Amino acid sequence: MEEIKNDKYWIRQQDNLEFMKELEDKSIDLIYGDILYGTKKKFKDYDDNLWKTPQKGTEWYKPRLIEMKRILSDTGSIYLQCDQRLVHYLKVLMDEIFGIKNFRNDISWCYRSQGFNKKKWSEKHDHILFYTKSNDWVFNLEDVRETEIGESTIKRWSKEIKEFGKIPSKKNGKIYWNSPYSPPRDWFNINTLPQAHSERLDYDTQKPKALLERIIKASSNEGDTVLDCFAGSHTTGEVAIELGRYYIGVDIGSKSFEIGKERLK
Repeated sequence: MEEIKNDKYWIRQQDNLEFMKELEDKSIDLIYGDILYGTKKKFKDYDDNLWKTPQKGTEWYKPRLIEMKRILSDTGSIYLQCDQRLVHYLKVLMDEIFGIKNFRNDISWCYRSQGFNKKKWSEKHDHILFYTKSNDWVFNLEDVRETEIGESTIKRWSKEIKEFGKIPSKKNGKIYWNSPYSPPRDWFNINTLPQAHSERLDYDTQKPKALLERIIKASSNEGDTVLDCFAGSHTTGEVAIELGRYYIGVDIGSKSFEIGKERLK
């Protein structure tokens, strides 16, 4: 077991279940995990063939999800990323543990990547299951609005947008000025990282920073604690630190720890 702990981050090489047992109740504001998908592949950097069926996968995840709920703050959120192999099984399990009333979204991360299927629709999206601990949670709408403005909004408020950068609304005899940009939708159109991309590290299935920026901005505030329990290339950590959050990352892989040690310092 190796670890580094300072005033900006805490990373450790360890099984995430054992690590989470050390954390205090309600000590984490946001949990993200690019979890094992059950692809039955042994990647260069990690093994995604720990179980033979999705049912066995849910048995493996259940004690981990119970710990995640325990350590999540009352206003906290959890985002777990997977694909079509596991999403339906995992959602039923998360409904059971977090409560179906605390399910918020099944977000689609849509992307372009190499390869396509000639006999069916090519699989070019992941699922991100978003749950909260309670009915009172952090969501920073203004930080994650879309970059587009609807045609009807432009047509009606073009003068106000040009002059003030906002649009007016009237309530109880008062005028309020609001952003003209579209509210966020439950799909993210963010491409995967090509091999030559400047963010790219030598780590399998590395996720782009733009994806984590969207999640961290939406569901945490400066000074909050963000946990990535499948830390991998520690993209979550780099983004969390840049955004003024405290980062905790755990991964069982030695390569993940070495990347985190170099990337975060």
